[in-house]
Amino acid sequence: MEHSSQAPSRAAIAASVAAIILIWAVNFIAAKVGVRYLAPLTLAAFRVTVAAVLMVPLYWVGARRGAVSSTRFSKDDLWAFTYLGFFSVVVNQVCFTVGLRYTSVSHAAVIVGMGPMYALVLAVLMKLEKATRGKIVGMAVAFTGIAVLASDNVKSAHSSLTGDAITFCGSMGFAMYVVLGKRVASRYDSLTMTAFNHFAGGLLILPLAVSRAWSLQRSGELGRVPWQGWAAMVYMAVFASAVAYLLYFWLLRYFEPSRLTAFTYALPVVATLMGIVWLGEAATWGQAAGGVLALAGLYWVEVGRG
Repeated sequence: MEHSSQAPSRAAIAASVAAIILIWAVNFIAAKVGVRYLAPLTLAAFRVTVAAVLMVPLYWVGARRGAVSSTRFSKDDLWAFTYLGFFSVVVNQVCFTVGLRYTSVSHAAVIVGMGPMYALVLAVLMKLEKATRGKIVGMAVAFTGIAVLASDNVKSAHSSLTGDAITFCGSMGFAMYVVLGKRVASRYDSLTMTAFNHFAGGLLILPLAVSRAWSLQRSGELGRVPWQGWAAMVYMAVFASAVAYLLYFWLLRYFEPSRLTAFTYALPVVATLMGIVWLGEAATWGQAAGGVLALAGLYWVEVGRG
């Protein structure tokens, strides 16, 4: 498939990156609210399923307007959509939601913020990019900031090793998606990749979603879920899944994996501030120091990417 080689404007890039960071930062809050009213696996399964269904009309409209290059796929294409959907949708989104049930927003954001480290290591191992001195130094500085945030939250009563481990698995899933997705990004437009990744993830998680919905219906609990629970699920499906993934994969065509994921260093800062304001989580000087270091590392990655 052919795509325009013209890079987007700086304003378009900046707006897209800012939108992704804001959407995903709010997603921490939405997930934390959602697990108050729905079981974590139920919330995750519903989110993935709704996002997959939502992509059907979006893809259809895009195809009618010529926004997709082709509707004919080979077996290799379908396999790529399957494994990318597994890592980006099933592993990442399910583990993210379940992990937040057992840990705090700030702690989960710290672990997710380490994503660029995982992506860089995986990309180097797969020979997709080189580990230049600028990248390594920038990553090290940012990692120090993330570590400061982590150590500051170790004693949090709202965090646990179980929640941290589950969240880590989700972050690794997204790192795999970014690196493997970069290998095929030039073959598909952003709408096709986002839609079919979600279709694949939705099909994989559908049995769980149906089982959870049936269980809630039989117990009579489905109608007792308050609007806050459904609002959180809808936000996670519509914005954190469909909209953010469309923007992310579009940007992935113009950036190396570790450079693009480096922007997630801003997530711990933004999400932690939101957790403090909206959820009343504790604010400390350690969080402030870690945030400054994380952003400094992000800047270093950008200016020293070689």
